[in-house]
Amino acid sequence: MFYSIRGKLIHSEAGVAVIECGGVGFKANISFNTQRNLPKQGEEVMLFTYLNVREDALDLFGFYTKEELNCYKMLTNISGVGPKVALAILSELTPEKLALAAAASDSKAFARANGVGPKLAGRIVLELKDKVKGLFTENGNEEVSQAAVLNNASSNAAGAVQALTALGYSPSEAAAVVGKIDSSLKTEEIIRLALKSLAKF
Repeated sequence: MFYSIRGKLIHSEAGVAVIECGGVGFKANISFNTQRNLPKQGEEVMLFTYLNVREDALDLFGFYTKEELNCYKMLTNISGVGPKVALAILSELTPEKLALAAAASDSKAFARANGVGPKLAGRIVLELKDKVKGLFTENGNEEVSQAAVLNNASSNAAGAVQALTALGYSPSEAAAVVGKIDSSLKTEEIIRLALKSLAKF
């Protein structure tokens, strides 16, 4: 319903930002990663938003980047991961680190978030890995493209491609963008630059 909101930041506290837009203050639930990127009170801010509709409430969630919003949607589609748990995970992991953890089957990274036990962390990794495997075999061309990248690129670039597919990008799309980035950079930096490039499309 709401794609984004832009206005003056009139209040912020742990996990919450209030943005005044058109004379109305909108309360948005946010992650600590988004909170760290907020401007000073009284300055303008823009957040990508998601409206969670329940029987007894309408909860607005705000995200500093589109990548974080996409991660939130992906997480809340997993059984056992509600809005609060998804925010807790995104407070612990940036989109880049979340993608890396999913690609590496690092359930401990997810378990560090409040409200995420070992079983749920394992389920999150399992579902994200299944999604990655599904993307690898969507069609022959993408599978060949992915194999070529993994065989020819540095391990950092290959890891970045796997992480981007975990975030929902197709293997060929991820490979094309990563191929233009210096493969000697750290995997997390390659992912950050790739996400920035993909956001322009």
